[in-house]
Amino acid sequence: MTVTEATRRFYRLRAPHPTAGSSAVTVRVTDGEDLYVAVGAGCRRMYLTPAEAWALWRCLSEAVASTGAPPDWIRVPITPKTR
Repeated sequence: MTVTEATRRFYRLRAPHPTAGSSAVTVRVTDGEDLYVAVGAGCRRMYLTPAEAWALWRCLSEAVASTGAPPDWIRVPITPKTR
C-alpha cells in the first residue's frame, strides 16, 4: 500500500511593525484538509476549515477596508511555496 502525503502550500508576507522590525504572516493550505494561519513567530496561530477561512476573509476585508487606503507595501505578488 502506498501512502501519499497531502500537498501543502505556504503563503507568506511580512508586515512592518513600528518597533519590532516586521512580523511574518503565514498561511498554510493542505489540500483536502484545512488552512493554518500563523502570525509572528508562531505564537498566534489558528487552524481553519475552508468555510471558516472564507468567513474570516470576508470579515477582515470589510474591517480593514474601513481603516483607509491600503499601504504601498501590501501591493506585492505572493507566490506559494511548498516549504
